[in-house]
Amino acid sequence: MDKIYIVGHKNPDTDSVTSAISLAHFKHEIGVHAEPRILGAITAETAYALKKFKVQVPQYLNDVKLQIKDVNFSKNFMVNENASIIDTFNFMHDNGITGVPLVDDNNKFKGYVSLKEIAANMIYNESLYVDTSFDNLVKVLDAKSFYKVDDNIEGYAHATTFDDATFIKDVHLDNKSILIVGDRKQIIEHALKVGVKLIIMVHAKELSEEQMKLAAQNNINIISSNKSSFKVARVLCLANPIKSIQRNEKCTTFNVNDYLSDAEDVIAKLKHTNYPIITNDNTCLGMLRTVDVKKVNKKKIILVDHNAPRQSVDGINEAEIVEIVDHHNLSDLITTEPINIRAMAVGSTNTIIYQIYKDNKVEIPKDIAGIMLSGILSDTLCLKSPTTTEMDKMVAEDLAKIAGVDIYKYGVDLLQSGVSIEGVSAEDIIFKDSKQYEINDHKVSISQVFTLDFSEFEARMEEIVSELNKEAERNGLEVCALYVTDFMNNNSYLIYSDNSNKVLENAYGIESIHQGYLLEGVVSRKKQMVPNILEVLSN
Repeated sequence: MDKIYIVGHKNPDTDSVTSAISLAHFKHEIGVHAEPRILGAITAETAYALKKFKVQVPQYLNDVKLQIKDVNFSKNFMVNENASIIDTFNFMHDNGITGVPLVDDNNKFKGYVSLKEIAANMIYNESLYVDTSFDNLVKVLDAKSFYKVDDNIEGYAHATTFDDATFIKDVHLDNKSILIVGDRKQIIEHALKVGVKLIIMVHAKELSEEQMKLAAQNNINIISSNKSSFKVARVLCLANPIKSIQRNEKCTTFNVNDYLSDAEDVIAKLKHTNYPIITNDNTCLGMLRTVDVKKVNKKKIILVDHNAPRQSVDGINEAEIVEIVDHHNLSDLITTEPINIRAMAVGSTNTIIYQIYKDNKVEIPKDIAGIMLSGILSDTLCLKSPTTTEMDKMVAEDLAKIAGVDIYKYGVDLLQSGVSIEGVSAEDIIFKDSKQYEINDHKVSISQVFTLDFSEFEARMEEIVSELNKEAERNGLEVCALYVTDFMNNNSYLIYSDNSNKVLENAYGIESIHQGYLLEGVVSRKKQMVPNILEVLSN
């Protein structure tokens, strides 16, 4: 079963993280292989909730871009470097390929050989030097019978092209000689006395019993081949290992974790047809052919607490979205296939996931109930936000019973756990919970943090404004605003980039805005921040 990643949005808040975990648990219970992931560092508030209910922080997911490992490349298309030249050629011919990676006995990548290089070796190599395994020779020479002494045979081959006397006189044989011979008694006995490395009998000829005894005494290897002298001489060197032929040392490989888009750029430039695929420890997995690059298995993802591509995981356009569970407005997300969407106008994604559990009669365990409650209390500001619905309240009460906590006391503790900005950089304050929006080519960034004491922010106002200005300039933002929400008094203080003031004045009907402006009763980004700003920009 394919793995499915469940991801919330970038700069994850408590609802985003806990909804990914709770939905993954549900999927596991119904037999679906799903894993929660986060797209950034969790907040102190989220860490508090997970620690409280002893739930592990999900692993980080960098992106869902297509990688080489997502391609149906030709796995196990490789040849051992000690395989014979002819076996390698036959492998390539049988599989219709023009090249193949070479590996050692541990499948470590040792190089690449092409059909052209094999052909050149077969055409231009006139040497009868042999250095290969005895087993390779038996196979290549179509042996009828054999007598094996050595695992490896090394030496120069000599064919009996002269008469017996001339051959014995003029051809020097020693313990590294390989003799190709037929029914030539004098030459055979001469070779046996000299103690050559190997005698190859052609036309299925056999040594006599007496000759075999002498061969055994002198540790001489014997092969009886069905081939003629000419054919033996022709194919003998094809028994040599494929690593022995002259090859181009330059070879482009791809790591199995490389991005497919990067590989395609290289392929377009080099225009080769085959590329070995290796791992980080240089293990060869097979070969990527140019015809394979369109045969991909996209990563499967479920989006929770968002549905906007710009807020989601990098490479989302290369992944397969199979489901969305969200409580926000729908964006311009496009899918190629029909998908399941569960969207409701409630205060938290976890409220929707609670209903999914109930619809499928799946029990919610104590730890999952605790983090689901945390997501609801965080997103609804302890059920005080304008986004809070009666359904949120009902679900929170039920989850609190399962988790064994008091809603109000735990809610206050949870929200207070993440409000301090002591030791936190201005950049981290702004991007702790930041979301980006776009309308009519106008780009907007709206961040929200919570506090019990706005004086902490007043003391660092200049530093925060400077960082907002930098962010606005870097990304061409028309509005870059930070809402500091006092959840106990149900208000928000507005800090913004210098170029945002006119839009914000119009959004809230303010005649003369200033840094740290108090917006009474404004606490919901979804209902009171984003809509006001986007309405101004849309007009």
